[in-house]
Amino acid sequence: MGPLPVGFSDAVGRGPVPGRPPPRLVRLPFDPPIEPMLAKATDALPVDDGWLFEPKWDGFRALVFRDGDEVLIQSRDLKPLDRYFPELAGPLREQLPTRCVLDGEVVIARDGRLDFEALLPRIHPAESRVRLLAAETPASYVAWDLLALGDDDLRAVAQEDRRDRLAAVLGDAHPPIHLTPTTTERDVAADWFDRFEGAGRDGVVAKRLDGRYQPGKRAMIKVKHQRTADCVVAGFRWHKNGPGTHIGSLLLGLFDGDGVLHHVGITASFTWDRRAELVAELAPLRADALYSQPWAARAAWARRPWGGRCGRRPVGGQSCSCRRGGPGGRGRCRRRCSGRSRARGRACGPAETRGAARRAVRRRAVRVLGVVEPPLVL
Repeated sequence: MGPLPVGFSDAVGRGPVPGRPPPRLVRLPFDPPIEPMLAKATDALPVDDGWLFEPKWDGFRALVFRDGDEVLIQSRDLKPLDRYFPELAGPLREQLPTRCVLDGEVVIARDGRLDFEALLPRIHPAESRVRLLAAETPASYVAWDLLALGDDDLRAVAQEDRRDRLAAVLGDAHPPIHLTPTTTERDVAADWFDRFEGAGRDGVVAKRLDGRYQPGKRAMIKVKHQRTADCVVAGFRWHKNGPGTHIGSLLLGLFDGDGVLHHVGITASFTWDRRAELVAELAPLRADALYSQPWAARAAWARRPWGGRCGRRPVGGQSCSCRRGGPGGRGRCRRRCSGRSRARGRACGPAETRGAARRAVRRRAVRVLGVVEPPLVL
């Protein structure tokens, strides 16, 4: 076993000390992070024998690593989730085996159904906000697979055997820790698919009983509830591997009865070639788009001429936080700036501030979309 990957160690607040090897948080048959096994979408449940069916939970995919008092929660994209769900640490230590690795889902249930939207505010940089939400809308963990137990790596063990071992160690689980129900009967799974939709379940997952756990591979089958809608394409984000040349996702909106356009989600299932084609198709729609599309109105506060920062760096190297003197446009920056295009120490005036205010419109307008990565608004 090698040392814990540095990135994961840093993210949980225990980064390596310069000149020393990275600290080892857990001693298990394999180290975090690992890629979770994925599922491919199909239109119907398999009809042949040899399948294990489970409800598809509508939450955040989460792998849990426990070694004694050390508990790490890993997201689908290999990042730590511990700080966002502090209320789960105690129950996981209390109910999980002393040394194990589980796969499952973090969910929030309210009013008798799962509430995925309640999970989204939990990914917040402020610890005080996270703890407030943890008290108001506490999360639960639903386990559905056991990847390691003690010194045993179970990823090569058949799914049927892994499920039996998971049921044995979590047979007495109680909220907020849950063991997902399973069945080998297709008729029961079909009933779940129809009956659980109103409770917020996202569909049904099927796994081969003789299948092994394959990190990063689409070795499971998922059948999801289909909901269709004609949406407005109101913006997009660049693909992380092709900024400027390939579209990552399209930002979708729906109008309400009053004609207000609301952000309702994204779509991102495109081939690499199609992502490139979309750049050319969307190009004509981007000209002056910020000033003609409905979401721009919600960022009008950023267009106020006195709302921009001067954009220069003051003596001492800190970011300048000065604002213009007022809406009349006659105020001057009162901090002494060190912009490269001006003599060091000369105060910047209204012209610099107005230019920064115009740039701030494009930077700040993306906040109305509620997304982390800055999109280009159409």
